[in-house]
Amino acid sequence: MKPFRIATFGCVLGSAALLLGCAAGPAYVKPTLDLPSTWQLDAPWREAQPSDSLAKGAWWERFNDRDLSALEQKAMQANQTLAAAVARLEQSRALVASSAASMFPQVNLGTKISDLRISANRPLTNYTAPNRSTIQTDYSSILSVSYEADLWGRVQSQVDGATATAEQVAADLENTKLIVGSDVAVNYFNLRALDVELDVLARSIVLQNSSLELANHRRNSGTASGLDVAQQQALLDTTLTQVDILKRQRAQFEHALATLTGTPAPQFQVPSRVVTMLLPVVPVGIPSDVLERRPDVASAERAMAAANAQVGVAKAAFFPSVIFGPTYGNDSTRISTLFSAPSLLWSVGVSATQTLFDGGRINANVLFSKAGYDVTVANYRRTVLTAMHEVEDGLSSVSALDRAIAQAQRAIESNRRVMEIAKARYEGGVSNYQDMITAQQSQLNSERLATQLLGQRQLASVFLIKALGGDWPGARNDR
Repeated sequence: MKPFRIATFGCVLGSAALLLGCAAGPAYVKPTLDLPSTWQLDAPWREAQPSDSLAKGAWWERFNDRDLSALEQKAMQANQTLAAAVARLEQSRALVASSAASMFPQVNLGTKISDLRISANRPLTNYTAPNRSTIQTDYSSILSVSYEADLWGRVQSQVDGATATAEQVAADLENTKLIVGSDVAVNYFNLRALDVELDVLARSIVLQNSSLELANHRRNSGTASGLDVAQQQALLDTTLTQVDILKRQRAQFEHALATLTGTPAPQFQVPSRVVTMLLPVVPVGIPSDVLERRPDVASAERAMAAANAQVGVAKAAFFPSVIFGPTYGNDSTRISTLFSAPSLLWSVGVSATQTLFDGGRINANVLFSKAGYDVTVANYRRTVLTAMHEVEDGLSSVSALDRAIAQAQRAIESNRRVMEIAKARYEGGVSNYQDMITAQQSQLNSERLATQLLGQRQLASVFLIKALGGDWPGARNDR
């Protein structure tokens, strides 16, 4: 290589080394949000001390229900929505590795063996020598290197974008786990609430059968009419009809649990069990903690970072692409001389390509990327606002349901006393049977309402935990 060419090539390499890593894209800055300092808390809420680095996955253990915990664990292992989310995470991580590979030179080794027949009727290139048809054999072995100097940060922006996207997909996976776990808990508590309600109906049926026997006895003894028996029989038939309706609803929740746990519905069953519904205390932190804990908020924030990196990729297209492409190899018509000194070939060069006119395509791509970033900012702010109102909804719902449950328990006691009085008055002939029917119906309705409120309270707890982004670490206190 001539000294001048060596010096020129050295200057190019030196300039590339100085410019390498200069990013064309804007620096990513997380948007600031105007958040309240506290929630609108009612007793018995208390603030927790969150930490995003600590595990917060097994939130369902707060309910101290062995069947729920078993279903949740099975769902975490066999749910197909989760399996797809895990596969998407593997894809995104592979894309990060693929993008990062562009930071390094690409080295290729090629070999060739070919026979070439030259036409005897080709145009003359030398009038002193006639054309002849000949066959030439060519053996070659070439080692080539291609490296794009990332002078304007295009490749680095691609790597940054792929990394942010992978982090976004990882947050989406955690959000999917939270959603699947919540769906399992919601369907399970609906099922258990129906078990308790069916137990209430079963006890009511026993009571109503007893009342029917009493009405029949009084009719047979002539102290009551057939109307009393007909009224009691109608009430019993209505209650039996409600049992069938609740059993149908229970089957639907059971089938939903089968799908969530990755089990065919015909092979899945949750045995009926009347459980005491524990009402867990869900400690909450300050509103800004939700930004650290909720995976959907984290996903939206990483989407902004990925979109910001795409702006850098689009801007880099304004600048020339510089590619270094040295080659080294051997070429010969005979394989015996392929690796001899005369067969050696090599080349060293650098190419630069600059777009001079594209009709505004590059500028349009930049504007498109910037608008895409603005979309992710708006989505991030919307996700945060949604998180705020979901937590407030959860807090107010649980507080209101706690008060309603306490009132419903007092109503049950009151209706029991009414039932006892109505029965005694009827047996004593002081009142008609309609008073007893009304008392039975009121008692049944109050017990069913209390059961339904307990189920809603459990669902509200699940909703609140989901809104907070999972469980807080620490002791699990139930009340």
